[in-house]
Amino acid sequence: MTTALDLTTPVDTLAMEFTRDFDAPVAALFRAHAEPELITQWLGPDGLEMDMTEWNFHNHGGYRYSHRDAQGTYGFHGTFHTVRPNEFILQTFEFDGAPDSVNLEFLWFDDLGGNRSRLRGRSICSTVEARDALLSSGMEHGMAQGYEKLDALLGRL
Repeated sequence: MTTALDLTTPVDTLAMEFTRDFDAPVAALFRAHAEPELITQWLGPDGLEMDMTEWNFHNHGGYRYSHRDAQGTYGFHGTFHTVRPNEFILQTFEFDGAPDSVNLEFLWFDDLGGNRSRLRGRSICSTVEARDALLSSGMEHGMAQGYEKLDALLGRL
């Protein structure tokens, strides 16, 4: 059974941590994070269209995409520092609307057996203010909606 997103902010850190279980093999979960034609189907909250303009998913590769709605366009970019298939991704994450603020993101892909997997993440922000701005922006709700879409996608892979 999939589980709800569990997002925490450890006290006295610049970090946000999350865990989410999926009813899918770890290889499918990783694939949904690796292939741009899959990512555009689930990443981000409901009501936003996604445009992928760069996706070089390998060590030292980069990415750029944007989400758009009636209110505007929201761009994001970063660098993949480490990619280990079905295990781990280390990347940076930058929002074009917050220049000079970079998050360092760690994603672990755990095989739970029985065609189940767990995604664990840790995002380290540049300042407490940057972390709190992300949290107050509705990020947690948007992540939860994205992972619900990912559940549906994984059921079709």
